[in-house]
Amino acid sequence: MVDVGKLIAPVTEARQRRTAPLVLELDLTEGLSDETPGDPLGQIMAMRRHRIADVAEGLRRAARDPRVKALVARIGGQPLGFARVQELRAAVAAFRRSGKPTVAWSESFGEFGPGTVPYYLAGAFEEIVLQPSGTVGLTGISVTNRFFRDAVDKLGVEYEVGARHEYKTAVNTMTERGFTEAHREATGRIVESLTEQIVEGIAQSRGRTPDEVRALIDRGPFLAAEALENGLVDRLGYRDEAYAELLGRFRPAGHRTAPRPRLQYVARYHRAQSLAGRVPAVPRGRHHVALISGVGQIVSGRSRRSPLGGGSAMGADTVTAAFRAARRDPHVRAVVFRVDSPGGSYIASDAIWREVTLTREAGTPVVVSMGDVAGSGGYFVALGADLIVAQPGTLTGSIGVFSGKAVLSGLLHRLGVSTESIDAGAHAGMFHSDRGFTESEWERVNAMLDHIYDDFTGKVAQARGMSRERVHELARGRVWTGRDAAANGLVDALGGVETAARLAREKAGLPPQAPLRHFPRPNPLERLVPAESSEDRTAALARLRLSSWGPLADLSARLGLPAVGPLVVPGTWEIR
Repeated sequence: MVDVGKLIAPVTEARQRRTAPLVLELDLTEGLSDETPGDPLGQIMAMRRHRIADVAEGLRRAARDPRVKALVARIGGQPLGFARVQELRAAVAAFRRSGKPTVAWSESFGEFGPGTVPYYLAGAFEEIVLQPSGTVGLTGISVTNRFFRDAVDKLGVEYEVGARHEYKTAVNTMTERGFTEAHREATGRIVESLTEQIVEGIAQSRGRTPDEVRALIDRGPFLAAEALENGLVDRLGYRDEAYAELLGRFRPAGHRTAPRPRLQYVARYHRAQSLAGRVPAVPRGRHHVALISGVGQIVSGRSRRSPLGGGSAMGADTVTAAFRAARRDPHVRAVVFRVDSPGGSYIASDAIWREVTLTREAGTPVVVSMGDVAGSGGYFVALGADLIVAQPGTLTGSIGVFSGKAVLSGLLHRLGVSTESIDAGAHAGMFHSDRGFTESEWERVNAMLDHIYDDFTGKVAQARGMSRERVHELARGRVWTGRDAAANGLVDALGGVETAARLAREKAGLPPQAPLRHFPRPNPLERLVPAESSEDRTAALARLRLSSWGPLADLSARLGLPAVGPLVVPGTWEIR
């Protein structure tokens, strides 16, 4: 005899899944990305890393969707950049304005380590739940540089470096024994600005005054019970307790057949809604805003990516091909250019700047959205856009240039290594590491540095409507936070991808619901077919490897110089 109940059970379950209340989930333990890898291996390895644009768009849709009842996030694990944290905070704040509950749960905000930035992120949520064994590592911001001048002196290595100007401190760790006055001033202001933003955010979310928050920072870190006592968290609980309590709010009482609420990742929800069309959106093929990503060190050639997590490179050929394809696509009415880069090659940066400028001049508005870092070459490539948007905590500016080499003759002599070369040309061996620059070679190095700095500041002056004198005051290689950059006229607005997309829609005359789409989005067959030419949109796909200075990669590595080019933000920045 056929069991009718078993036959209809799958149908009933599927119907309940379609109609069940949704509690959206954000798992931030694997971090977030700005782009989707173009290669299959990279896509597999990045499956658990959601794209920031998809999360922001998904939360925007979910705020209007009556099926979505709440948002829960697990915070911890892999550190998130400061600007991405602020982008998430803004997206969560927009979701909260719909009146739906938001809960942040964490095992620990730092475990015998810093937890200020993850706790700052948690402050965007209505409720914070902490595992009873966890801590709140609210200890403030610290930026540390290690200086190796004495070490390289002992090795017999000398550095010959030219920079424009005193704030361009990328090689100071090798040439100095500590902070120079300019280095200390600029870094100190960055720490101060980021601290102000953290204090303001926590004070607002926890109902405290800024002075009270600063006092708490000086007392941290806090055990779970201490955090609860001081109002830093709302309650203590393990994951099962936090999730069960939230889901229980939406379980119908006395209705055994009513569907139970279910969890769904925000990015998965966003993809499902886009495919199903549950939330009104502009149909595929209609006018939209293209999202072009430029992530990593700026290099000539194609964008590259390490399959082993070694980082990304923003290749000029890849990015410029994307802009050319966007100009020709009749459905692309505007472009959001997402830049997350410490800079790199001047030549490659200039090539990207040119295509951004041509796109704007062709009548397709371009709005830059800056990520965690968009400095030096990362700021250079933004100058061709209509508008520049940065987060308050974005590190940007660094309008300057440096170049030079390490002289290894002393070290080689100690090792018993001798070097000889046969040159045809007075300057044929000027980049060799076995000797310093001659006077005439320094003249050529300085001429190149002056030319690059003059071109860079000239482009800034033209793009930002400033005098060269004013640009020089703000430039000289100095790094600014996005908030300070906005106050000084280097960026137009504060915000993230959503803000940039809104401004792009307005400039293009598109409706607010016009979609933001990653560009280009080739289908699987197109990925396998070689590009017909450099004008083909498939020419804008990244390769599965990573390089740096091009033909000078091996030289720069052996010299101990940053392997990204002369336009690079000084230092290594990780705000935790």
